[in-house]
Amino acid sequence: MENTKDLTEHSSRPERKRRDSFGMFDGYDSCSEDTSSSSSSEESEEEVAPLPSNLPIIKNNGQVYTYPDGKSGMATCEMCGMVGVRDAFYSKTKRFCSVSCSRSYSSNSKKASILARLQVTGKPPTKKAKVLQKQPLVAKLAAYAQYQATLQNQAKTKAAAVSMEGFSWGNYINSNSFIAAPVTCFKHAPMGTCWGDISENVRVEVPNTDCSLPTKVFWIAGIVKLAGYNALLRYEGFENDSGLDFWCNICGSDIHPVGWCAASGKPLVPPRTIQHKYTNWKAFLVKRLTGAKTLPPDFSQKVSESMQYPFKPCMRVEVVDKRHLCRTRVAVVESVIGGRLRLVYEESEDRTDDFWCHMHSPLIHHIGWSRSIGHRFKRSDITKKQDGHFDTPPHLFAKVKEVDQSGEWFKEGMKLEAIDPLNLSTICVATIRKVLADGFLMIGIDGSEAADGSDWFCYHATSPSIFPVGFCEINMIELTPPRGYTKLPFKWFDYLRETGSIAAPVKLFNKDVPNHGFRVGMKLEAVDLMEPRLICVATVTRIIHRLLRIHFDGWEEEYDQWVDCESPDLYPVGWCQLTGYQLQPPASQSSRESQSGSSKQKKKAKSQQYKGHKKMTTLQLKEELIDGEDYNFLQGASDQESNGSASFYIKQEP
Repeated sequence: MENTKDLTEHSSRPERKRRDSFGMFDGYDSCSEDTSSSSSSEESEEEVAPLPSNLPIIKNNGQVYTYPDGKSGMATCEMCGMVGVRDAFYSKTKRFCSVSCSRSYSSNSKKASILARLQVTGKPPTKKAKVLQKQPLVAKLAAYAQYQATLQNQAKTKAAAVSMEGFSWGNYINSNSFIAAPVTCFKHAPMGTCWGDISENVRVEVPNTDCSLPTKVFWIAGIVKLAGYNALLRYEGFENDSGLDFWCNICGSDIHPVGWCAASGKPLVPPRTIQHKYTNWKAFLVKRLTGAKTLPPDFSQKVSESMQYPFKPCMRVEVVDKRHLCRTRVAVVESVIGGRLRLVYEESEDRTDDFWCHMHSPLIHHIGWSRSIGHRFKRSDITKKQDGHFDTPPHLFAKVKEVDQSGEWFKEGMKLEAIDPLNLSTICVATIRKVLADGFLMIGIDGSEAADGSDWFCYHATSPSIFPVGFCEINMIELTPPRGYTKLPFKWFDYLRETGSIAAPVKLFNKDVPNHGFRVGMKLEAVDLMEPRLICVATVTRIIHRLLRIHFDGWEEEYDQWVDCESPDLYPVGWCQLTGYQLQPPASQSSRESQSGSSKQKKKAKSQQYKGHKKMTTLQLKEELIDGEDYNFLQGASDQESNGSASFYIKQEP
């Protein structure tokens, strides 16, 4: 009787199954709470309790539908998003609830304008198509499907809460009003060179999580704030209400340009919280989207292409020997994650002796590189390549700038300042120990060198990690004097005279400063180069032209690192999430104290070697400036003035 009554009521009302250019039912623009129509899911919640999950078979009108899990007996119209019994749907594919939906889908997919591309529904209609005429069984099916979907969503949410326990970039950024370095600062990272105009107010289509439908639907959201790859999004229609704002990775698979839903046959449904706000969602969207920016239509394709890496497992390379920096060894690519390589030294039988670096790192080279430039090389005990292993093509490695060594050039014994690769928080007094081919130099840290030169390290002449004498003083950086040197404060002029040395000519150093875009205080993800398998939450704390001081959040300053602005060991916020790499959250006081056997403690032990270098600044505010003649320095730029082209150390010829 109830069914007959509903059918009579339905037939007495005007026929409203016509669709407009939005793919909406005429008369269903209104999504207000007091409308006479209500969703089947809401009706089912009032009339019936969720069915038990062990219900195996449901009969209806003499037909039998297998429905063991709440899904297999149901279908969702790809045009309007209605839910109904699968066998009652149109066509063999069961993609549409009616012939009109099928035709409208085919028609709309060929149109390009916003009016033709957006498909908007309010509350899911229950009386506008045969398949969804109000029937107790259909209501029960919808309720059961929704019940199962809710359980699954709760399980997913609980699992996500466990996996994300401890750290969330979104909460970290919001609660502290931090600013993240933009993606364009990282040319080596995915989308680093093609990020385009992605900024605040760009509109995207995203899953609508404020919805009671048992199927996945979408709505339009605008970017409120950007933090690297991550964006704080707000659904259209919420105006200044931030109650449902959420963070997501713009490069994720669920983020699409406006128009994607129409092209893919996915429904756009306004969030339940604001369904009552507007009576005409079409007009609202047209007004909001006219003149607005969205993602490029090929954005997801570009993301995919930018995450294709030429290095593959089983490739052989030469890489620095982490136990003897003065030489290289053969290693094999074990895995590639986001362009980062896990290299296993070829002689490692259990494959645990490994080394992590980026594919553009200056620490890896093609097979034969060491011999070609005269670098030390540890010959492998393995005389024959293992099956499947092959040499990496030379063109895949980062190219160094060509230099002319025929004229005035670096010579053995010349002094300079260099970042200590064993203590990256310090810039030390150093000496060129050997000049190799192709512009490479072997350098040793004064006062702490091994007698056999086993701790010399290789830098290219254009490396941003070496500096002329006086660089630290000019830029107000603490220079670490030679270990055991007692004549403090350290003065270069006195030291050069005492050691009978000369300083490497300033003009031979790399003075190029790119307009990198970093600012003090920006957040990023950075490799802990003392334990390069780790990527940590970090902050830029100083900028000296192209040199960045990187601080690991939650750790003492002694663990800071000096890193070049173009280092492949720096990544945007959200890089780990995008690539699946594990991010190390900021350390808490308790975790710092408890990690007695951790890599951080190993680093601390290493840093103790330098405690004998009593912390002294070489800057005496020009009072002790290196005495004239050949060394007349100009004061360097401040942190705020250091982003851009500049001559940050100048030698004036007599």
